Amino acid sequence: MAEHESLEFGKADFVLLDNVSLEEFMANLKLRFEKGRIYTYIGEVVVSVNPYRAMNIYGRDTIEQYKGRELYERPPHLFAIADAAYKAMKRRNKDTCIVISGESGAGKTEASKYIMQYIAAITNPGQRAEVERVKNMLLKSNCVLEAFGNAKTNRNDNSSRFGKYMDINFDFKGDPIGGHINNYLLEKSRVIFQQEGERSFHSFYQMVKGGPESLLRSLHVSKDPTAFNYIKVGGHIKSTIDDGGDFKAVADAMKVIGFTADELQTVYKVLATILHLGNLTFGVDGDTTLIENSKVVAVIGDLLATKEENVEKALLYRTVATGRDVIDKQHTAQEASYGRDALAKAMYERMFCWIVGRINDVIEVKNYDAKVHGKNTVIGVLDIYGFEIFQNNSFEQFCINYCNEKLQQLFIQLVLRQEQEEYQREGIPWKHIDFFNNQIIVDLVELQHKGIFSVLDEACMNVGKVTDKVFLQGLNSKLANHAHYTSRKVHKSLEFDRDFRVRHYAGNVVYSVVGFIDKNKDTLFQDFKRLLYNSSNPVLKVMWPEGKLKITEVTKRPLTAATIFKNSMIALVENLACKEPYYVRCIKPNDVKSPLLFEHERCRHQVEYLGLLENVRVRRAGFANRQEYPRFLQRYKMISEFTWPNHDLPSEKEAVKKLLQGCGFEQDVAYGKTKVFIRTPRTLFCLEEQRTEMVGRIVLFLQKVWRGTIARMRYRRMRAAAIILRAYRRFKVKSYIKDVNRKFKNVRSMKDHGKHVKWPTPPKVLRRFEEALRSFYNRWWAWMLIKDMTPEEKLRIRAKGATLEALKDQRPDLGLQRTWEGNYLKRDSPDTASSFTLVSSELQRKDKFMRVLFSCNVRKINRFHKAEDRAVLITDRHLYKMDPLKQYKPMKSIPLYNIHSSASLLLPKTPCGFLSELCLCNLHPHLNLCPRCTYESKCAAKYNLWYYRTGRY
Repeated sequence: MAEHESLEFGKADFVLLDNVSLEEFMANLKLRFEKGRIYTYIGEVVVSVNPYRAMNIYGRDTIEQYKGRELYERPPHLFAIADAAYKAMKRRNKDTCIVISGESGAGKTEASKYIMQYIAAITNPGQRAEVERVKNMLLKSNCVLEAFGNAKTNRNDNSSRFGKYMDINFDFKGDPIGGHINNYLLEKSRVIFQQEGERSFHSFYQMVKGGPESLLRSLHVSKDPTAFNYIKVGGHIKSTIDDGGDFKAVADAMKVIGFTADELQTVYKVLATILHLGNLTFGVDGDTTLIENSKVVAVIGDLLATKEENVEKALLYRTVATGRDVIDKQHTAQEASYGRDALAKAMYERMFCWIVGRINDVIEVKNYDAKVHGKNTVIGVLDIYGFEIFQNNSFEQFCINYCNEKLQQLFIQLVLRQEQEEYQREGIPWKHIDFFNNQIIVDLVELQHKGIFSVLDEACMNVGKVTDKVFLQGLNSKLANHAHYTSRKVHKSLEFDRDFRVRHYAGNVVYSVVGFIDKNKDTLFQDFKRLLYNSSNPVLKVMWPEGKLKITEVTKRPLTAATIFKNSMIALVENLACKEPYYVRCIKPNDVKSPLLFEHERCRHQVEYLGLLENVRVRRAGFANRQEYPRFLQRYKMISEFTWPNHDLPSEKEAVKKLLQGCGFEQDVAYGKTKVFIRTPRTLFCLEEQRTEMVGRIVLFLQKVWRGTIARMRYRRMRAAAIILRAYRRFKVKSYIKDVNRKFKNVRSMKDHGKHVKWPTPPKVLRRFEEALRSFYNRWWAWMLIKDMTPEEKLRIRAKGATLEALKDQRPDLGLQRTWEGNYLKRDSPDTASSFTLVSSELQRKDKFMRVLFSCNVRKINRFHKAEDRAVLITDRHLYKMDPLKQYKPMKSIPLYNIHSSASLLLPKTPCGFLSELCLCNLHPHLNLCPRCTYESKCAAKYNLWYYRTGRY
């Protein structure tokens, strides 16, 4: 809930203040600003304090936190008010608007951009291409309008010098499908003059500083802003604004919106023409007015796509029609300068309005049929200049402050009207509230025949020379007794024949009448209109349609600037009044743009003229908070046993009554038809404290239930998996056994008793079973082989088996895989091969053998287990024993015909000769007794182990 930010940040809703007073209001506002909480509620109004620093509270995560939430569910934020307006539009199919107000530099423009950013982020979940295009256009339009409508002032680096109201149209699904922008009272006087320390519109500096060299050469413009009289006042001002980077961003945005290359080039040409107009100077030669720097005229003619002589004539002469006669009246130098400045201002204003019109052409709703597509709903966003009090306040400030009076009147009327209508709709008695109604000030300005605008228009329509003093005299004569008007006669501090003072709702403002008449007439000679209409540039032609009128054609008197502005304000207020309004009230904490300084008096003045305290009193007059029964019950039903988790009462209203009776708050609430009204903030605090306590207990309960549910689900899954696994294993076992049975069914009749049959791959669970089965089969197969053998053959087989068993750990390989080489001493011993070769050659010469059959190194172990190195050489006639340590010197020579068995060389024979017989089979059992005659001998296998370890047999 909004009011349940930690108390260290103060009250998040001013309605919840213990005592409604200006001191407590200011203290809470200051505390929240110092703690970095720049947003605070007054019911459904957001009070925003400019932080003068970047804050990480506008990202995608923050947007998700506010999407679809009620105002009181999250801390105060612009996103909350934007979401409330969007939900009201979508749920109730009702047009809404967000009115952003405050003085210059309070952060209105940034607030409008964040609201647009939020609406764009939460819409079009289906990512429809057309909706994405519209959203992109709406966001890009802000960048373009800021470049051409904003300027640096002494109070704000990005001050909006025009009013903007944007309607965003939504389809029945709540996705943006278009929009429309209305602009109000562009401060075009800034084109030709700026106060010290201020700049003209951003667009001039962006083009001069950020434009590429090729563009500037074609426009005859240099990169030095001080070279142009109209903008040189602000040309040397240091600023944080990146004009070069902004130029590219604006150009890219205009291309995305749909401005063609020719249209973009025309915009640059208009800007350059205005800069060159400022450098025109007029001189006098006798009675003739001359242009002193005529080269500039040629440049202007080239930029405007018209003839140089036509430009010069329009600047120096005025065409006047008297009946059927047409004459050219030459200007004085002063009149020529006035005409030049008027042309510059008018060209910029026409260009700005044309840009807004082009944007509207792109973003307007196209091909929308309410019968087919449903009702087209709207969210309006109003970002308009705030109340201004300068050292010198002129016509523009008067119009701006009148606009704020109208909006303040609307604010008070709508807030009070909403309260009254809600109380009446819910059947709750309404208590009358006294408040200041600024209708009297609005009448002072706009009342027919008596208001300041009427007096100004009358002065402008008078025949003959009309001056600003005449206008001031008219004010003094008609408004001398008005309570909110002060003249020189009443207040002597005002300048004689120059000043008058109006007591606005925001304070007293002194206006200088100098320039009121000219600015209200907004005179632009018809010659300039015809000049630009006849340009060969089609875009310029479109900007000046009235230039097609003939010189002698009679037209109605054009409306004055004051009347146009008054009519637009009346239309704006009527437009806002038919929508459900939401408000953002912006406050400027200091004049030095510091993120730490909170100037108490500066902020107190803004709080007073914004009527924030009156808003709190209106909200607190009856009931501080009201919520619909379903939402209230959804939030607090866990407090009461009668409503948790679900109630069985006849209606939600009865359930809310039962809940509040159980809490003891029956005397502090009222029950409307659809809402419960709570009188004091303390009741809300108690409800929230009880809810917070219960939420913790509910969370623990839900965790317990959920964990139990998860455990049961996991158990069921595991049990199901075990059943499936058992069934699968049974299937695999049966399949394997069937496969084995099928393959080995007829092995008895096979020639090799099934030795060639390939065993099927067993499942993992039967691997040991398969080993046992193979063992059974091998024993059966072995039995089938030996069952028909004689006893002697069986005895020999058993001996061989015993020998293999004895030697199975002695060598991993018995040499069966090796290739027979024979003369191994000559191959394997390169170091001693030469000695062996000499000895073998000598023996061959002596014993006359033909070839060497076998030779190798061996290890001899005698009966005393003493080991010695020996070498054996077998030829086709003899067997030689040699000593490898003595260069293979022959130790013994035995003819082959004298050898009966290999064992006779090395082993003592048993009486039966059985041991020698085993050696002939190349098997060397580990025996202690002869298996035939039980003759005891030493380990027979060890005597011959050298013979088999070498693998040379």
